[in-house]
Amino acid sequence: AATKLASAEKLMYFCTDQLGLEQDFEQKQMPEGKLLVDGFLLCIDVSRGMNRNFDDQLKFVSNLYNQLAKTKKPIVVVLTKCDEGVERYIRDAHTFALSKKNLQVVETSARSNVNVDLAFSTLVQLLDKSRGKTKIIPYFEALKQQSQQIAAAKDKYEWLVSRIVKNHNETWANVSRKMLASPEYQDYVYLEGTQKAKKLFLQHVHRLKQEHIERRRKMYLAVLPQAFEALIPDLNEIDNLSYSKVEKLLETKPDFLKWFVVLEETPWDATSHIDNMENERVPFDLMETQPAEQLYEAHLEKLRNERKRAEMRRAFKENLETSPFITPGKPWEEARSFIMNEEFYMWLEESIYMDIYSKHQKQIIEKAKEEFQELLLEYSELFYELELDAKPSKEKMGVIQDVLGEEQRFKALQKLQAERDALILKHIHFVYHPTKETCPSCPLCVDSRIEHLINSRFIRPSERNQKNLLVDSTIDRINLVILGKDGLARELANEIRALCTNDDKYVIEGKMYELSLRPIEGNVRLPVNSFQTPTFQPHGCLCLYNSKESLSYVVESIEKSRESTMGRRENHLVHLPLTLILVNKRGDTSGETLQSLIQQGQQIASKLQCVFLDPASAGIGYGRNINEKQISQVLKGLLDSKRNLNLVSSTSSIKDLADVDLRIVMCLMCGDPFNTDDLLLPILQSQTYRPSQCSTSSSVLLE
Repeated sequence: AATKLASAEKLMYFCTDQLGLEQDFEQKQMPEGKLLVDGFLLCIDVSRGMNRNFDDQLKFVSNLYNQLAKTKKPIVVVLTKCDEGVERYIRDAHTFALSKKNLQVVETSARSNVNVDLAFSTLVQLLDKSRGKTKIIPYFEALKQQSQQIAAAKDKYEWLVSRIVKNHNETWANVSRKMLASPEYQDYVYLEGTQKAKKLFLQHVHRLKQEHIERRRKMYLAVLPQAFEALIPDLNEIDNLSYSKVEKLLETKPDFLKWFVVLEETPWDATSHIDNMENERVPFDLMETQPAEQLYEAHLEKLRNERKRAEMRRAFKENLETSPFITPGKPWEEARSFIMNEEFYMWLEESIYMDIYSKHQKQIIEKAKEEFQELLLEYSELFYELELDAKPSKEKMGVIQDVLGEEQRFKALQKLQAERDALILKHIHFVYHPTKETCPSCPLCVDSRIEHLINSRFIRPSERNQKNLLVDSTIDRINLVILGKDGLARELANEIRALCTNDDKYVIEGKMYELSLRPIEGNVRLPVNSFQTPTFQPHGCLCLYNSKESLSYVVESIEKSRESTMGRRENHLVHLPLTLILVNKRGDTSGETLQSLIQQGQQIASKLQCVFLDPASAGIGYGRNINEKQISQVLKGLLDSKRNLNLVSSTSSIKDLADVDLRIVMCLMCGDPFNTDDLLLPILQSQTYRPSQCSTSSSVLLE
């Protein structure tokens, strides 16, 4: 039967979004008059209302129930606002329901959307008995399930938003259209509504924007130290300035706009500048932030520390220069205790001081060597009585050291005795072989400087292309293998090197040759003992022996070397010039006589088709066994072999200078405080000057 309802000006609600926003939706009022009603939801507000007595409400509900019961329609009691419910009110409401023929009670909260659907489904079940009985869940249990459902839907919706929205400039209208068909979006909107979905979207966009701003901020802060280094690198300029004055100083720098940009609107992170990815300049208002000020303080502290470290370096160098304990060749371990203090260790690592000390040692050693060389020149009479081979005996060396020993310049190299003795030997070699290559001042020898001046600075353009040929035409190369056992090869190699100049050149018949030695004392089949390498092509081999065993080693090594190249296209080792030398064996106790070793050597030389040299007389030369004359003889033989094989480049003929009208001999001492350019300038500026075709590069012609 129809039931008459009074609903004057009551709006009909059809979605949760309409609550509180009625003006945004279609307003449809409930109809008045008689309507067909199938059941009733009897609502009881269990919250604590203002100026409202719950007992009066319950009395009203009881009277209303009596009227509804007359219709004999199903009734479900619905407790509303359970999210703010009072426990006593809820208990009294349940008591009321029990007293009325066990009415079913559903605890709901429209605000939290808890059990709202359950209230209607419970009434529907009472109307349609064919439906399964609905389980009524208490409010707090339903709230828990609802919260879990909403949380799961929220997680899925946030995942959807994060997958679709990658840019903080996205709009809700655009994104919501993209998500409309997604179940994650639909489920969350059904549970929480569109406004909450939009709110989560806006939160995500805000987070993206903040992350973008933070990345830009970090990039700007990373650039700031470089800007400070470029614009204000001078500590004296900023040391006593306040931070605000430093900001003003930056604006006056010519390159200010290269590093900074001044925005019309501030702060920078609230402007469109955050999206200007092409402009990497730092917004100048960022300087007002604490991180920027901290970076400036770090820059200032860095400059102060650098200045202090520089002061420590200078103080340390001054200590080195003034300390009487720092002498040439003194190890760092011995010098450290005299020059280091706690303040030095505070500012710099010990390795830095060691590097400074090493450079200082190099300087004072070079200076000490120069002064010692001057000392040797002052005592030139000590070297007049030497033999022509310039080999001082031990006794003569002792006399030289005794005479020089009282000199401070001699004592200065006390910790470098080996280098001091080498300087003496070099000086002796220079005295008897005075060339620019053996000059102690090489490569600053006056002869070398004059050659360079003539051949490079003042040559005619037409002759410029031939410069390199003129400079290097007097130098050839000799690659010599020294074969010997039990240290013989190494000892002879060291002796030959001692006779060479500083740049490993050897004088033969007044001409300089670059000499490269390869001593071999092991198995020649091993790569490390091979006669030739990719960078070493031998021109000859010097074979040493002092016993039957060492002679056998020489023969076996030569045969192995020849066998290794048989059948190859380049088998020049088969024809490699050989020289066999017997080295006298000191303290011989093996029973082998000198005569028997000579006979065996001659037989082997005949077999190998090589040159055999008799042993040197006792007491002369290398190891009291081989002298310089024999070495020169071997090298001359190699040169002859090279010439026969066309391995030595032909030398140009020397023009006869007999027709020269004017000859000028100029004597300059290496180390003299004269500029060679100034001395030769009057001659070299002559219009009739031209280089001589003579092999000596320091000759010129005036026509």
